Amino acid sequence: MNVNILGIDPGYALIGYGVISYDLGKFKTINFGAITTTPDLSFSKRLEVIYRDMNQLINEFKPDALSIEKLYFNTNTTTAIDVAQARGVIVLAAQMNSVPIYEYTPLQVKTAVTGFGRAEKHQVMEMTRSLLGLNKVPKPDDTADALAIAICHANTGIGGYAKIIREVKK
Repeated sequence: MNVNILGIDPGYALIGYGVISYDLGKFKTINFGAITTTPDLSFSKRLEVIYRDMNQLINEFKPDALSIEKLYFNTNTTTAIDVAQARGVIVLAAQMNSVPIYEYTPLQVKTAVTGFGRAEKHQVMEMTRSLLGLNKVPKPDDTADALAIAICHANTGIGGYAKIIREVKK
């Protein structure tokens, strides 16, 4: 069963995205990059840019699922609120386009990609590169993170425990 997954690393200045195809344990990279907004724009205009660009990505790649990192912040609440607003716009774009949304914690992403929940960032990035057969780790880091989040969904959300949990809740 071939599934196209749009992975998102949320932010408001830089939003990493990665689109992969997953079929019977095999990954194929379709596209990756970043949505960027500049500080000279008002925050509401930045949210508009994110929403518009997310809609464009969804319409272009027609993903079967959107996987996005759950937010966690322990220091800067101002940044957390801004990222949460941007994340809301991203989720809204997926919802308005009827794309199922799956959320994963950083621990889940690390475990699904490397097999070790306490893996360091460079280990996750290198394993992402390897699993996708890329010559080098994608830049910026947010893009590599988005691809890892997409791999996480492929490894857990499609045939793994997330599906089992959904079935139990029915």
